Amino acid sequence: MKTPVALMMAVLLGAALSAGSQKEGERLFKAYCWGCHHQTAEAFGPSFRTIASKRNEGEIIAMIADPEATSKRLGYRRNSMPAFTDLNASEMETLARYILSFKEKK
Repeated sequence: MKTPVALMMAVLLGAALSAGSQKEGERLFKAYCWGCHHQTAEAFGPSFRTIASKRNEGEIIAMIADPEATSKRLGYRRNSMPAFTDLNASEMETLARYILSFKEKK
């Protein structure tokens, strides 16, 4: 059985990691996405809210890594998003989770 102190430490650590991940996701958004996407408003590309309502984490990561092939697989006739080959797998996951954080709660 976990002690209340151990349980509280686990909760606080999880919150700290989540906040750090959120900040890193925002940093990646500003560095790579902001020119075409906004969090909640439509811009040149769809908003993160729109993306989060239609895609899962794997589809978002695939679109970041290989947008041309992924857009075809998803049924789009054309694609204007560049591939971000300088992002590593961890950064793509962080960015995908940041995007999914804008999914509207029901």
